[in-house]
Amino acid sequence: MLCRLAPRPLSAQLHIHRRRDPVSSLSASLLEREWMLPSPATPIHKISLSKPHQSQLSHGLTPSQVSYSNEPRPALGAEAIGAREQTPSFFMVRDDLLHPLVNGNKARKLDALLPILQQYSATDIVTCGGCQSAHTAAVAVCCAERGIRSHLLLRGEQPDVPTGYNLISLMYGRTSYIARPLYARRKELLLQHASEVAGGKGSIVWVDDILGKDRYNSNLEGACVGHLDGFGSSINQGEVEEGSRRVVIVNEGADSVAGLLGVMRLVRYLSQTHLFGAKQQIRIVVDAGTGTTAVGLALGVTLLGCVSKSNLERFGKGKLRHVDKLHNKLVYLWILSIPWLPGSRLFFIHLKKLRRMSKW
Repeated sequence: MLCRLAPRPLSAQLHIHRRRDPVSSLSASLLEREWMLPSPATPIHKISLSKPHQSQLSHGLTPSQVSYSNEPRPALGAEAIGAREQTPSFFMVRDDLLHPLVNGNKARKLDALLPILQQYSATDIVTCGGCQSAHTAAVAVCCAERGIRSHLLLRGEQPDVPTGYNLISLMYGRTSYIARPLYARRKELLLQHASEVAGGKGSIVWVDDILGKDRYNSNLEGACVGHLDGFGSSINQGEVEEGSRRVVIVNEGADSVAGLLGVMRLVRYLSQTHLFGAKQQIRIVVDAGTGTTAVGLALGVTLLGCVSKSNLERFGKGKLRHVDKLHNKLVYLWILSIPWLPGSRLFFIHLKKLRRMSKW
């Protein structure tokens, strides 16, 4: 994730022009809760680019000709950020240093989600992802640390030699490989696998359906949840027997309202004046896969009252509908009226060229 002082976006671009007082009701109902990470703080590095020689500019400059320096402990604050510099530079939020195995936006998405699962006394988590999914690896590690069984549905064939995130998923979770044509129906497969794990006496719930009971950080241990179909409707209602499985389904990439909250917590941390000042215009540049991180950033800067304009570039019309669905569910679950501040705007912009995803 990059915090730029020069405007050149990658996938999502958020302009922070001025700051307003945070919305107290939002802070109380959304961000005052238990978190997985002990602190939202993250290392911030400063990347400075060297000024190219005039002869290089005249013949065209290639990326390999650009040199840079990395300052791991840069001066921050209003005076340092606002100072005029001779060379272009940007700041990099090093969430990849949060944890040896659970880091980056995966840690942010699980920041609120894992405590919710613990409060619910979940015994098993069912989720899915690619063969080299960072999400499934992060879920497997976090669940293993907390005594929760993780069941991972991985797209594709099992590699002959496990490496990378696939190796981590195998070490910490229970993995099943799903043929690519079948993986297209992953929500149906998630529910089917969860039913097998729960058995006849267990319970199944999608993680966002727990959030309705989590309003204002209430205790979830006694929550009564029956089997749920793919749309969150109850299949059978009744008390869960003691000792039976309590299975929670988490979407691919933690693509859920719960996944937004940790990203919004990061926005609140980055909006502190001792980091980037109170009036400095900042652009946050972030790559996007499922879009949960980008949506969390956009909603965070808007709802916390520190943005007057936000441009979020997305991938395809289906994603725009999904963004709107996440936003509406966020409002519904906490019975909030989103405080669209005077002069604030939130735009969703189609990309003309879709990003090509890897075979994993």
